[in-house]
Amino acid sequence: MSTHDHEASTSRHVLDVRGMTCTSCAARVEKKLNRLDGVTASVNYATEKATVEAPAGLDPQTLLDTVAATGYSASVRDPHQRHGAGHDGHDMGGMHHSGLHGAASMKRRAIVSGLLTVPLVVLSMVPAAQFDYWQWVALALATPVVVWGAYPFHSAAWTNARHGAATMDTLVSVGVLAAYLWSLWALFLGDAGMVGMTMRLSWTGGGHDEIYLEAAAAVTTFVLAGHYLEADAKHRSSAALRALMDASVSRTDIAVGDRFTVRPGERIATDGVVVEGASAVDESMLTGESVPVEKVVGDRVTGATINASGRLVVEATAVGDDTRLAQMARLVEEAQEGKADVQRLADRISAWFVPAVIALALATFAGWWIVGGELEPAFTAGVAVLIIACPCALGLATPTALMVGTGRGAQLGVLIKGPQVLESTRVVDTVVLDKTGTVTTGRLSVAEVRPADGIDEAELRRVAASLEHPSEHPVARAIATLAEPGEVADFANHAGFGVTGVVDGHEAAVGRPTWLRERGVEVPDVDGVAVEWDGVYRGSITVSDTVKPSSAQAVRDLRELGLEPVLLTGDARATAEAVAAQVGIDRVEADVTPEDKLRVVHELQASGHTVAMVGDGVNDAAALAAADLGIAMGTGTDVAIEASDLTLVEGDLATAVTAVRLSRSTLRTIKGNLFWAFAYNVAAIPLAAAGLLNPLVAGLTMAFSSVFVVTNSLRLRRFTA
Repeated sequence: MSTHDHEASTSRHVLDVRGMTCTSCAARVEKKLNRLDGVTASVNYATEKATVEAPAGLDPQTLLDTVAATGYSASVRDPHQRHGAGHDGHDMGGMHHSGLHGAASMKRRAIVSGLLTVPLVVLSMVPAAQFDYWQWVALALATPVVVWGAYPFHSAAWTNARHGAATMDTLVSVGVLAAYLWSLWALFLGDAGMVGMTMRLSWTGGGHDEIYLEAAAAVTTFVLAGHYLEADAKHRSSAALRALMDASVSRTDIAVGDRFTVRPGERIATDGVVVEGASAVDESMLTGESVPVEKVVGDRVTGATINASGRLVVEATAVGDDTRLAQMARLVEEAQEGKADVQRLADRISAWFVPAVIALALATFAGWWIVGGELEPAFTAGVAVLIIACPCALGLATPTALMVGTGRGAQLGVLIKGPQVLESTRVVDTVVLDKTGTVTTGRLSVAEVRPADGIDEAELRRVAASLEHPSEHPVARAIATLAEPGEVADFANHAGFGVTGVVDGHEAAVGRPTWLRERGVEVPDVDGVAVEWDGVYRGSITVSDTVKPSSAQAVRDLRELGLEPVLLTGDARATAEAVAAQVGIDRVEADVTPEDKLRVVHELQASGHTVAMVGDGVNDAAALAAADLGIAMGTGTDVAIEASDLTLVEGDLATAVTAVRLSRSTLRTIKGNLFWAFAYNVAAIPLAAAGLLNPLVAGLTMAFSSVFVVTNSLRLRRFTA
């Protein structure tokens, strides 16, 4: 079947999927959709979208029903709606912040739960604070946390249970409810509700007069905080796409064929062709080219680029979704959709861990009841198993390390977006570096002055600086700094070509070599701009942006971390290779477009490399999103920052080294936390099942595992670059 026939027989649908709380949710939806005849689906948890290739005759409602049968809800995105917006115009990408697991909801629940949990923990753990009937105050504090604060986890756990699955939400819900229900039993049916009740420690037996409300509340609060960090990062990512699309349609009154005027300093409203005037246009946000591009009649211009000098009249050739900026937004979105999200270790293990713990608790209860014939010790042992297996340490393992690591990162100028980022830093072997604004400053300066034979360089500098001083062109402003400018008579700016004037009685010109040749001057093949006076070529000047002082050392440090650097730029090859030589990079990809940058990343990945991309502009956004690890300069555009995984606040490449080291250290801490959290369960659960630990001791050991995890995470505060 030809490609055309295949496209005619299939249709592409994008579904906004709501209710997913982890990557295993996305995997179940994807598996369910792929079971439909002729359907190929890819579900991305990070963007909460399903991209589906289905037979042309398939009713989209079938897809929605299939998602619903998995326990989630979905809607078909209108193919004509703007990317990043839902049917009602609100954000549908990233986390649905108005839902149970959304950023706003999680933040509100975490704050309220925290305010209730702090006094509850003090009341439960400090004997001097345990006044008469304190336990009932503890119950009043814990109940809103367990019922309302933890409701998202209970809801998700119930949904997962109805579909035969278990996730981190299941672990949290089971642990919280076990501690809470045991406390209710002890308060209402045991002796824990009596006046004068205090916590008593005994290794075996008892348990009917002990409560574990603080454990239930603490688990809920910490896990809520972790979910909020994740939800907030995902919501901010979708906001960047909306901002990019807003920029592409900032003028709604322009139609194809309309003409509009662009004055110096203004943004070009939409894609078009110049029909009148000449100017230099700053296209760095799209191409990465540091030097503004000269535009004359007949040249094409791109919407959202900046007119740097002269007046232009432009005829619109594309508007809205057809503009180049809008196409780049789609590139970013598609790259994000195809980027696999790293499966959390806890979610992978919880698929068997939770059912196993529940089965063991039931078996413990049944075994003690059958053998001993008494309900109380059987129930005590069964609940001890559940409490000892309560995922407090497991739930804290990732968010505490992440919070400490990201906090330390912020102090060092590194912003880490989420735990899924950390795995990538461990396996990356290639780092692609955008040149302008990343390796170099992005500010123009004179790179080289080459006087012709017999010409005094000081005189060449003075004539060129004098001629360029009256001009507002960015290249002219750089050349004007070469020397103290002198008086210029009969100055003329030939937009797009160069300048002329009379300096010290000599008619002189600075401009494009081809332009000077057209004026009858014999100019050799040179880079940069050429200078002549009295009709004779006197030399050339090359202008480029300067290398950042820290770039060379940063490249060496990246190599020490096992990363091979590649320089990527829209600049000419000669300029790019000169910069690469200064900083010690061997491989250079020059004269590349944003699409080419994405292609280079894909080619490296196809050849077996795990790729990190460092960039700062809109032109880097698609490559940043497609890379295994995207690192954005904080001095760059919002879209580049939000398309990335790590952000370097100071815009210094040396901070990228710090970012990789800190991320790897944080990942090691998380893995260590998870190991000890599970090791604790492996060691303690058999003791609880054997009746050697009452629920209070189980709660204390569970609390100890949490203290260990938190303490281990706090070591990251001492991380140094």
